[in-house]
Amino acid sequence: MSDLPEITRGIRFEPGHPSFAGHFPGRPIVAGVLLLEQVALAWREWRGLRLRSIADAKFVAPLLPGEEAMLTLTEISEYRMRFTIVRAGTMLARGTVEGST
Repeated sequence: MSDLPEITRGIRFEPGHPSFAGHFPGRPIVAGVLLLEQVALAWREWRGLRLRSIADAKFVAPLLPGEEAMLTLTEISEYRMRFTIVRAGTMLARGTVEGST
């Protein structure tokens, strides 16, 4: 665990979410943009900042409809955050985002 300020929250997308019809029919996965939207929403709720840019993002495993994952934001500086998204000990995504007021 880091000494830097951080928050963790669960994320889950119901199997009926409309994005699954096109991403991908017959084998749906949660789109990366939806995961990044969760990062942006969590940051705004926690620190009141808007996502300005994505410095880097790596998607290493898919999140499937109905699966629960944990999103952790770790504050690097006032306007910079690291994020991880993990499901049952498996890293799904990680990266760094920058924000503004």
